[in-house]
Order: sequence, then C-alpha cells, then structure tokens
Amino acid sequence: MPGVFSKLLPVIGSAYGAQILFASIFVPQHNDKFYDLCGSVGYLSTIGMSLYFPALKAKYLEGTLASLPSILSFAPRQVLISAALGLWTARLGTYLASRAIQAGGDSRFDEIKMHPRRFSFYWVAQATWILLVGLPVYLCNIAPVGIHPPLGTRDYAAIGLFAGSFIFEVVADMQKHYWRKAKDAKQHDEKFLTSGLWGISRHPNYVGEIGVQTAIWLLSTSSLQVAYYPRGMVALAMASPLFTYYILRKLSGVPPLERQGDKRFGSDPKWQDYKRTVPVFWPWGGYQA
Repeated sequence: MPGVFSKLLPVIGSAYGAQILFASIFVPQHNDKFYDLCGSVGYLSTIGMSLYFPALKAKYLEGTLASLPSILSFAPRQVLISAALGLWTARLGTYLASRAIQAGGDSRFDEIKMHPRRFSFYWVAQATWILLVGLPVYLCNIAPVGIHPPLGTRDYAAIGLFAGSFIFEVVADMQKHYWRKAKDAKQHDEKFLTSGLWGISRHPNYVGEIGVQTAIWLLSTSSLQVAYYPRGMVALAMASPLFTYYILRKLSGVPPLERQGDKRFGSDPKWQDYKRTVPVFWPWGGYQA
C-alpha cells in the first residue's frame, strides 16, 4: 500500500493544486460561474498526471527521456477508462458552466460566495471529490502497462453500462434544458418537468451519473485484482460509486431539490400526484424522498 500511495501523491498534488489555484483567482472575485468548469479541468489534469507523471519526471527532471509517450502506448484499459472519465467530466462541466454563465451565477453559492473562507472550503472540497470519484482511474493508470490483463467480458459489460448511463444522463439534461428554454419562450406554462425520462424518475440525470461511475469502477476491477496491487484495491476503488451515490442521493443532490420542490409546489395537486406516481430516484424504486 505505501508504494501505491506514493504513486498517487502526484495525482493528489495535482487535484488540490489546481483547485487552490482556481480558488485564489475566483474567491476574491466572488465568482462562482466557473466552479464546475474548474472541476472538469481538475479531473482532466489528474487523469493526465496519473498516466504521464513517470514520463514527465523522466523527461523534465531526470533528462532520461527524449519525448513523451503516445497515448496508444498505454494499455487498452488505461486508455478506455481515462477516456470514459474525461468524456463524462468534459461534457458535464461545460454543460453546468454554460448554464451558470447564462443564469449569471450558480444559485448554490448565492450566499456562500460572499464569505471567502466558506467559499474556499468548497474549492478544497471539490478537489476531494475529484480524488474520490476518479480513484478507480488513477489506481488503474499508475500501474505499469504490462500488468494489465486483456479486455474481457466484464470490461465489455462495463463499457456497455457506461455508454447506456452516459446517454441516460445526457438525455435527461437535454430534456430539462429544452423544457426550460420552451418555458422562457412562453411555449408552455408547466411549473415542473414530468415528461420523458423525468416521467420515470424525478432525478434521472443523477441516476445516469451513478451508472457512469459504477461502470468506470467495474472497468478498473480486472487490473486492480492482479498481484501488483495489495489486496483490497477493488474495494477501495468502490469508494467512487458509493461516494457518488451518497452525495447525490443523501446530501447535496436529491434532498435539497426535493425540499425546494416541496417549498415551491407543495400545495399544488399536480406536484403531489407527481411525487406519488414517479419514483424519487431509481425508476423501479420508492416514490417519496
């Protein structure tokens, strides 16, 4: 475990270093518009660091490497798992950033951004989120190329789960986006969205996100079970989907949105009917929050 941890240190430094740098820029400005975009940049930088740190060290610190290796020189699983996390974070970060810019800010930080210490804490917390959610990828990437077994049935199932979950999340976000756009254009007067994927789950975008992180973890497991790693790496990497589920389902995702809905629409019979007939999370799950 100490050897694995030491190889994670550059990744940890990259995650916290990037968010501290962004905080030093945006906290004094009370600017929350780019918070999610900076989170995506943090993910991309840590993915790159987990793959390329040995080569960067050899080239720029030791002078023993002439050029950086091509991405194709890594194991197929390393390339796929890095691309999966990179695609997810780039899409989500740009989507959330464009929404925040159009709205003039992120409502989550309306009060918090005026208090530098509290706002700074959220940037550090974002670095922790980047580390925990991306842990299967970083653990997979820090290992030598030769230890990774060939892709098998489990990996193809993980790729299928990722594709389905990613599409599910994107479609849910796009349905909400176009619903809001039509509402702003006075094309309907609905108070909340109840159609499409939002007619089978009250938070389908979060359902898709948990599927994405579960798929990425599953894709890492074959490599994390080889003798190179200490025992328990698969369980450790499972922190990613479990943490994602806890954050979205129990902490900062579903609960505040449900409370907000109850506050705004609690006396509306349509809202009560929506809560009674559409599951709060899993399409096959319970109905109340």
